[in-house]
This record gives sequence, C-alpha cells and structure tokens, in this order.
Amino acid sequence: MKKTATLLIISFLLISQAFSQKRNLTTDDGLQLVGLSSPMISPNGQSIIYGKSTLNWEKNKRETKYHYLSADGETEYQYIGEDGASSLEYSPKGTYISLKRAVDKKQQVFLMRTSGGEAVQLTKHKSSVGSYAWTEDESAIFFIANRPPSKEEEKAKKDGYDSYFVDEGPNGQTESSWNNIWMIDLKTKKEKQLTKGDHRLGSLAVSPDGKKIAFTRRTENRRNQGNQSEIYMYDLEKDEMVQLTDNTAPEGGLQWSPDGSKLAYSAADDKTWELRNNKIWVMDPATKKYEMVSGNFEGNIQGYYWAKDGKSIFFNGLQRTQSNLYQLKLADKTVKKLTDSQGILRVYGMSKAQDKVLFSLNDTDKPTDLYISSLPNFSPKKLTDLNPGFQDSFYLAKTKVIQWKSKDGTEIEGLLHLPPDYEEGKKYPLLLHIHGGPAGVFTESFSTRYHVWAGMGFVQLTPNVRGSSGYTDELLRGNMKDIGGGDYEDLMTGVDKLIKDGIVDEDKMAVRGWSYGGILGGTVITKTDRFKAASLGAMVSDWTSEYGIGFNYDVRRWYIGGTFWENPEGYRAKSALTHVEKVTTPTLLLHGNNDRTDTEPQSMMFFAALKDLGKDVRYIRFPREPHGFREPRHQRTRDVEEIKWVMKHTLGEEWQPVEILDKKKEEKIKP
Repeated sequence: MKKTATLLIISFLLISQAFSQKRNLTTDDGLQLVGLSSPMISPNGQSIIYGKSTLNWEKNKRETKYHYLSADGETEYQYIGEDGASSLEYSPKGTYISLKRAVDKKQQVFLMRTSGGEAVQLTKHKSSVGSYAWTEDESAIFFIANRPPSKEEEKAKKDGYDSYFVDEGPNGQTESSWNNIWMIDLKTKKEKQLTKGDHRLGSLAVSPDGKKIAFTRRTENRRNQGNQSEIYMYDLEKDEMVQLTDNTAPEGGLQWSPDGSKLAYSAADDKTWELRNNKIWVMDPATKKYEMVSGNFEGNIQGYYWAKDGKSIFFNGLQRTQSNLYQLKLADKTVKKLTDSQGILRVYGMSKAQDKVLFSLNDTDKPTDLYISSLPNFSPKKLTDLNPGFQDSFYLAKTKVIQWKSKDGTEIEGLLHLPPDYEEGKKYPLLLHIHGGPAGVFTESFSTRYHVWAGMGFVQLTPNVRGSSGYTDELLRGNMKDIGGGDYEDLMTGVDKLIKDGIVDEDKMAVRGWSYGGILGGTVITKTDRFKAASLGAMVSDWTSEYGIGFNYDVRRWYIGGTFWENPEGYRAKSALTHVEKVTTPTLLLHGNNDRTDTEPQSMMFFAALKDLGKDVRYIRFPREPHGFREPRHQRTRDVEEIKWVMKHTLGEEWQPVEILDKKKEEKIKP
C-alpha cells in the first residue's frame, strides 16, 4: 500500500511538473515548427519520400530536406543530400525517382535509382524544364519548357534592350516566353520537340500507352483571361494536335483513365467561367462527348485519382469545415464517404494496387503529420511526428463550430476559438478574422495564429460568410454583385451572437484580414465604429484604379459586375476609399511591394487618405514580398506588429515580444 501511494505521489508530481512547464504559444514558436513537404508513395506501396521544412533564421528562409521512410514507419533516413531537389516523382514502375535541380540557372530533370546511388542529369535543355510526366513503361519523359532565347536576343537583353510589349506575343504583365511540349528518350537521351507554334501550356497528362498527350493550351497570355484555355490532345503516331473543348470555361487537372479510353478533368462549368465549386467531368476523346459526373457532391473537390478498374474515382473533398476522402461510382454517380476526419485530410497518392493510401492529417490543435492506411478498409497508421511534444508544451485554443442566422436569414457557419483558460460567464476581448478569396474558407485545420491570440486572452471568430467555398454553390454565389453587402452582415450578426451569448466584451473588439479579408475589413471600418483596432493586409481600396493591373477577373465577372465605365457607381460604392472619411478605427496596413494579386498602391492610397484626414494609421511596406509572404523575418514583423497594434488600441497595453534566442549560439539576436 505504501509503495502504491508513493508511486501515485511521484506520478502526480511528474504530471504537475509537466503541466507547469506549459506556456502560451508565440509567433516565434510558430515559425520554428517543422512542416511537411511533397510526400509521395512508391508504386509498390513499400516506401515513401517526403520533405521536412525547417526554419533557417540566419539565412532568413525555410529549407526542405527529403527523407526516405518505409511504409511500416520503422526505417527513416535523409534521402537527398545538400544539393537539394524539387518536383520529385516516383517513376510508374518504381525504378527511379525523378527530380529537378538547377544547372547554370536552368532547371533540369535528374534521375536517381530507388535502389540507391547519385542523381544523374537527364535533360540538358536550353531553357528550364517546367512540369513533366512519365510514360507508363518508363521509356520516356514528356515536359513543358519555354522557347529558348536566341543568341541575338540574349545579347540584346544584356545590352539593355529588355523592354517588352504588355499583352503582346507571350507577354502578359511581365516578360514571358511561349512554351512547348518536348519528349526525352531515357535510353538515347535524345530530346524531341512535339508541339510547335505559339502556346501557353498548362496541365499535362500522358495516356497509359504513351501515344497521346492531353494538355491545356491558350494562344494569348492576359492574366485575367485564364478561361481562354482549352483542352487539346496530341497524337504522337499521327503527329497531330486536336482541340477537345471549345468554351470560355477554364479546365485543369487532366487525368487519363487506366485503359486510356477516357479523360477526366476538373472545371466549374462546361460553357462559361461560372462561380461554382469545381466539378469532375469525364470525356471520350474519340468523340469529344463528355459529362459531369460529380454533381451529387456538394462541396469543393481538391484532387482526384482514377480507380484501377476505371469504374470509380477517388477524390479529396472539402465539405463545410472538414476534408475527407470520397469514392465516386461512375455508373450511377453515387458518392461514398470513405473517411471521417474531424479536421483536414489530404491525400498525396496511392499504391499502384490501390491497397494503400498516403495522406496527411491536421486539425485545430494538431500540426500536420503523415499517415498511411489500407484501402478499402480504412485503418490509419501515423508515420511521422514532425513536432513532438507540441500539445504537451503549449496552452492551446479551444475550438468549436458554431452557426447563426444572418440579417436576411441565411445560415452562416464559423469557428469559435476560446482562450485556454476560458471561463463560462466571463466576457473576453474579440478578434474577428476575415478569410481571403472571396472564395476562401476557414476550416478545422491547424494554424498557430489562433493559438497565439488565444494565449493572449482573445476570443476569436472565423466566419465562413456567403461567398465561401466548401459549402453549396448557392452560398458560394451569395455575394455576387454584392461584395461588402450580405457578407458584411454575416460578420456583424456573428459578432452580435457572441455578445448576446455573453462571451465577448463589445467595448474590446478588433478586426483583421488578408487579401479579401483586408478588402472586406476595409468595408467594415467604413460602415461601423464598433472595432477599436483593425489590421488590413494586401487590401484593395479602390476598384477602378486596380482595373487591369491586379488579378481581378472575378470582380468584373461576379462580385461587382461589368467594367468601371459600364458600372462606375458600382465600382465607387464597393470601394473602401470612396468612404474613407467615415473611418474612426485605428488602422494598421500591411502590403508586399511585389504583390501582383492586389497591388501595393491600394494600401498606399488608403494610408495617404487616412493620414490626410488626421486618422490613427500606420503602414508597413515589405520589400520583395508577393501576395503571400515568403521571408521569415517579414512574416515575424507582420505578425508581431499586428499584435502590438491590436493590443495597444483594443486593450490599452504596450505589448512587446520576447526577444529571439539563437539556440546554436545561445545568444539573443535582433529580429
């Protein structure tokens, strides 16, 4: 009895000690997490290659190293050396692993035998190799590459004659080149150009017999006209290219059926560029007849695989806030849900026999890890532990799905993130997040941001307002020609619900968002003074001045409608800059200098107007950054400055981050 009591006391002390070592998650903790990159399973299902992405703070970048892992999880080692690689693939029979490396600043294909050895350069193309695909018999590789510049063109550019004509020839808004499809024979190492002429090529798929290639093609390069792309087929024996589709709807994700008689592809519509969740279509290339086969699935299809018998299709599907694996039977178009993940399941591949499936899993409080399972009897086995001890080391947000009725009765769903020490009956400050898109969605996926804010005492709401994907087509189309209207009401009614439920202190609320989140956030602060602070990233403040220079086909086609000369009042009314004098909320603006989706001057204009009005505003501009930030120091600055701004103006606190400690040198370093 004494021995048992002693053991219980020791166990209690150990548990207490472990619990006391827990702390709140920080921005720096999030940056340090190991990420999963490009996993793939061998055709025989016995081995896996995957990348570990880690932070190199000194070099200000993330680095990926690829590892070999046996399917039973027992054997693991670094597979590729310091030379690195990208675009890794197993060959269809598993003889090789193909990859790309830079040679004289041009990406070339290399081959490694899976049994071991060094990577050997295969292609020596005059320009960089783009996407590529194997033949089933491993005799050849097809690839897309840009037209190489001539010696005269190279010299002229070096001499400073580097101007280009926008939207003429292959050029869109940046200098570009036409590209074509090439084939390289693995035995002879000889390259052969297959397509000729002026093309911009996209999705590429090789038929099982290696005699036909399906691809998407367009003959102009305007960035807002991706719907001009069509599906083509090249017959190697006939040396003939045939157009298979003729519409104004963008297609992609081409995949041949196992017997080569059918071609599957994804598209929202078969006639025009519709605002709908993607569907799967199946075509007979011989007759060009096609049909939509996934109409019984309400949600967003994110990737698919033909079943080996050609009678069904496996696909990854997002429904509401969760992603799972489904099977679509082609005979009767019925859909069966094969997994029941309470988070985000993403399939990366199947063995050739389709008795094993490789996938990742994450949810709101578990970072991503890699799993394998048998099929059809699903029994997942965890293969990696990329961030060991994570859940035991940090206090994490408590997350649950909630619903509410919007102003017009539309049911809206969102995620409620509560602080780790949340107490019923106590009111907390609120941070309202707005997702990107507009056709983005908040899911039950892992994000360090929510845990960082939860640890700082904030209740957070992440609403899937009308316009979000993963629900019905009706909800996705819900803010057509009404951006900043019904979606704004969806946000406010969600906030009102939390106030009514006694969860939120309505005098301590802030709002933040990026891209569409920054755009709708800009509308929010011109319509209400309820929020004490706002953080708006990569926003568009004036739709007229963004016309043509930004990635805004969706605005013209769906969200406002028409051009600014056809619908000037619509463009004015939907622009936050038009109503900037109404802003009273202290506002932080964030934007990357190289953002070509929502261009940087949009934040500059809003900043200048707020400054001229004498409003409380700060603008941080980030050199080199595109729409999604890449450099860790910029990511840290963005997130830390956002926290400082919200804490100051919402809670009246002058918050400062803990200095970073370089563990190798055991010294504090400047962020």
